[in-house]
Amino acid sequence: MSGPLAALADAGLEVPVLGGGLVRHVNLDVAASAPALDAVAAHVARVLPYYASVHRGSGYPSQAITALVEEARVTVARHVGARDDDLVVFTRNTTDALNLLAGAVPGETVVLDLEHHANLLPWRARRVVVGERTIAATLEVLDAELAARPAALLSVTGASNVTGEVLPIGAIARLAHARGARFAVDAAQLLPHRRVDLVASGIDYLAFSGHKAYAPFGAGALVGRADWLDQAPPYLAGGGAVESVRVDGTSWKTGADRHEAGTPNVVGIAALARALVELERLGDAARHEHERALTERLHAGLASVPGVRVITGFDDAGDRLGIATIELEQGSVGLVAAALAAEHGISVRAGRFCAHPFFDRVARRANGLRASLGAGSSADDVDRFLDALARLVAEGPVHAYERTPAGWCPRVDDRPRPAFD
Repeated sequence: MSGPLAALADAGLEVPVLGGGLVRHVNLDVAASAPALDAVAAHVARVLPYYASVHRGSGYPSQAITALVEEARVTVARHVGARDDDLVVFTRNTTDALNLLAGAVPGETVVLDLEHHANLLPWRARRVVVGERTIAATLEVLDAELAARPAALLSVTGASNVTGEVLPIGAIARLAHARGARFAVDAAQLLPHRRVDLVASGIDYLAFSGHKAYAPFGAGALVGRADWLDQAPPYLAGGGAVESVRVDGTSWKTGADRHEAGTPNVVGIAALARALVELERLGDAARHEHERALTERLHAGLASVPGVRVITGFDDAGDRLGIATIELEQGSVGLVAAALAAEHGISVRAGRFCAHPFFDRVARRANGLRASLGAGSSADDVDRFLDALARLVAEGPVHAYERTPAGWCPRVDDRPRPAFD
């Protein structure tokens, strides 16, 4: 039996269920946000007493924290295989990082229709290529689009947040470069599960979030080539981004400082860097094998539940993350998701997962239900989900629910809320 690979802050969490009682929480919504690794939470606790102003502070805590932030920049660069002259710009999350990059692209950007909205909406001059039923055919239409009219940038997701299918990043990078475009990757889903190497893969820009990589403290990063970023307007206008300010003009810095105006999220940056170190300690092979075993168990179990269809985007996908999105032949996935939480203590996600164009193309129903696995997942988590899902599909919820503006909710909810004060 496969147990958790890593210790997470939510391990052993018990949650109330309808009718009274507590059950061990099963978190199958880590593709949205992952709990902190225990080691990350402990690191943050060690950092907090030293919290102080970053850069230009004369006190010992300020100097210690400044060094911590700059060391974190080195850690991020090393983890993703950045080039020596690449910039590491700290942001709030992947969406923030891609919006920053969008302001620096000197021309049109080509994307696929399977993108998360974070990699679909920011681009100011956007061309969307509709994917085909195979990855091979999708690369052909991408190549044809870039050949028909040059683009400055091709930006794609590393792995679909709907299906978990992993794209061949190296092949897409070569395709982009052969057509004179730079290549960006939305690694929000991919990086917590697979090691990403900019040099080896040919990636020009990489964006990712801490909150999906077991560092939910509000930091992300954009890593990539400096020239576009140095020539772009500062992402935020303010202190720290300037060389000098006069009433009649401003001289802006180059480098990461240019886009990091204001006081940075020190705690988030420290957490993000430590999370990457901890993922390295777990080992790429161990992470892959843990996820492979649980993913196979999940998909095999879903195949045996009548009335359930697993959504896929490609017929030739050779690799996928621990994500499965299903739709029901009958009934509401929103109701099932609500009952999984309220009656079984299992967290999943229902909807279109901020990937509306892709979902609408590959799904048959209006919404899907997504279960996602991570380093803290176990075989017991998968089995509990499969058992509860099969029961709900066959028999329906035990309790009564009603549709509200916030979604499906128990008609009578007797679960106490936690006291955080």
